[in-house]
Amino acid sequence: MITDGHNHTKHFSADAGQSIEELILEATGKGSSRIGITEHYEIDYPDDGLNWKFDINEYYETFKNWRKVAGSSIELLMGIEFGYQSHVSEEIDRLASQIPFDVVLLSVHLFRGKDFYVDRECYQIPSKDLHREYIAIMAEMCEKCNNFDVAAHYDYINRYTDNKSDFVTYDECPEEFDRLFEALISKGKALEINTKSVFKHKDGGFTRFLPDAAILKRYKDMGGRLITLGSDSHFPGTFGLCFDETIEYLKSLGFTESFYFKGHKAYPESL
Repeated sequence: MITDGHNHTKHFSADAGQSIEELILEATGKGSSRIGITEHYEIDYPDDGLNWKFDINEYYETFKNWRKVAGSSIELLMGIEFGYQSHVSEEIDRLASQIPFDVVLLSVHLFRGKDFYVDRECYQIPSKDLHREYIAIMAEMCEKCNNFDVAAHYDYINRYTDNKSDFVTYDECPEEFDRLFEALISKGKALEINTKSVFKHKDGGFTRFLPDAAILKRYKDMGGRLITLGSDSHFPGTFGLCFDETIEYLKSLGFTESFYFKGHKAYPESL
């Protein structure tokens, strides 16, 4: 199975509900030989009653024990997912270099200072304008931060909308996507295809659910080749969701490899 590089556990991610043992059991049961664990870490997050930060050194020590639990059955890649805001880029870079992570993900979970998983006010904005502003934030994130490996779920902004025809496309925001891709490619960073978004849109009856082909073709035409896959699993039963159809789709667009990161180095896997 292609490496699933984006997963969370209840031990360090405030919104997750699966134990490391449950995640390992499900991953090995699905034939995976390697998984990336990327716990949430948010700096200066709006108060929502959850603790989005943890002791990074404690995580490092705990991960050593997790690797003992996994034994030879599966390789655990130690990762983290930092939530980006424009004023925390230097702190992200500092924390990302504090311990020897295998992979560092960057994400945008807030829009104009609000968590749109909880506060849906942003969906009153015309979708084209919303998407353009969000992708511009993603581009800024990849320009300002340096100690990361993967830009995660660029389509997160429309994951929770009630508009079933809402879909992030290249044609809506070509300048913003080009800016994002230029930053990724120039720094040797990867673009994540998040299959939780695929699942959410498919399960929710959206008119489209696979990534916009024009986005991926443009990334490829600009020289982008680093693609990672992540299910963004938080609960049992969600590891590797929609991987098969997403892989077939990527192959149809001319991609032959996906990548995982170990020690911040990208390793290819044949699709």
